[in-house]
Amino acid sequence: MAFTIDVDIVSQESKLFSGKGELIAVPGVLGELGITPGHAQLLTALKPGPVRIVNGAEEELYYVSGGFVEVQPFKVTVLADSVERGADLNETLALEAKHHAEQMLKDRNADINYAEVLSELAQASARLEVIRRLKRK
Repeated sequence: MAFTIDVDIVSQESKLFSGKGELIAVPGVLGELGITPGHAQLLTALKPGPVRIVNGAEEELYYVSGGFVEVQPFKVTVLADSVERGADLNETLALEAKHHAEQMLKDRNADINYAEVLSELAQASARLEVIRRLKRK
């Protein structure tokens, strides 16, 4: 029997996951972070991307738009700005959002907030990455 750790994924709207995992992978701002039972305590910011929970042969994927992850001795809590189940993501909408953000960046005459457009582009790309990972399964 493998060791597991309690995992919660929550946002302001709801608690989307509560269970156990052998491995939790999150998109930290400095790169992907893999958390297993016995991991050192930490609190770090998240960027848009996939959260992967592995428990035996089962794997669950979620998309987070950012937030924080807190690692305690027996619990991992993902505090997401917003979170969606990977299976609930709409590829067409994500592609449209990515295309729209890219067009906004190309339009030299547009009066845009570059930080917001870059954030939209990062979120759309992260959603598409979650969808690609689900298709590979």
